[in-house]
Amino acid sequence: MASEETRDGVALTNLDQPLFDGAGATKRDLVDYLDQVSDRIIPVLRGRALSVLRVRPGQQPFMQKNLPKYAPEWIRSVSLWAEASHRQVTYALCDDRKTLLWFANQRAVEYHPALFAGDHFTHMVLDLDPPDGSEAFSLAVRGAFLVRRALDDAGLAGAVKTSGAKGVHVFVPVVAGIPVEDLAAATRAVAARAERLDPALATTAFIREDRAGKVFLDSTRAGGATVVAAYSPRVRPGAPVSFPVPWDDLDRVAPADFTVHTAAGLLKGADPWAELMPEPQRLPADLVEEGHTIPIARVQAMHEGKRRARARRAE
Repeated sequence: MASEETRDGVALTNLDQPLFDGAGATKRDLVDYLDQVSDRIIPVLRGRALSVLRVRPGQQPFMQKNLPKYAPEWIRSVSLWAEASHRQVTYALCDDRKTLLWFANQRAVEYHPALFAGDHFTHMVLDLDPPDGSEAFSLAVRGAFLVRRALDDAGLAGAVKTSGAKGVHVFVPVVAGIPVEDLAAATRAVAARAERLDPALATTAFIREDRAGKVFLDSTRAGGATVVAAYSPRVRPGAPVSFPVPWDDLDRVAPADFTVHTAAGLLKGADPWAELMPEPQRLPADLVEEGHTIPIARVQAMHEGKRRARARRAE
């Protein structure tokens, strides 16, 4: 197909096609936005195994992990064992503008980098998932402030961003060399401590039907999980963007404030995700120790699900 435009040696096509239903944006809007924020988003993608959510015309969005065989040879990659699918996966490394533009032309809307770079994990992450409803984001914000209090009590600090959907992500940078089991344990402990601060608002219940309309403090991201990158667009109505926000401003914003049309202009030359991120921190021993006493949520939920299924069959 003939190229409509070339940037950094990347041929761009079909730029005026709608991006996806409800986006209110075209493929050109996506390309332009990612190009405008390339020097902010590439640092959070560089050196990390990348999964992308792509949207082709007339198809449902799909997550792409394996780098396609037709990808240009100049795209760097890394081969890793995927425990969930029990197979070797060749992930792309989005280390430069040229690679980012290629993905944009492939209609890759969302960018989900791994939480490790090289051989070490870089962040503790808590994903705050509120219940559906008109007050969803404000509830997520209240949950985020609980997490901030729990972190502060533990002598830790983190940065916060909108998820680009209805929730909030809290990132705590950690020093290299922390075993993933300890990182996961500390994340569980922070979530549990935040829950104890206001159990009427927040819950660590992994099974959705047990959350009773509360904000879910998801502590399961440590390990091989990914989280959508700061500055990444989302496949959501209006094409919102996951955007960093100062803690003091978090209760003054809404997810719709940040879209592929508005987010780049709001930066005004700054890189708030880099500027707001604390220095890497060591995990307090008591936090890790407490976390190791807390069952792993996914495992506990699996066993509980089997128990409930047996109970239903016995009725």
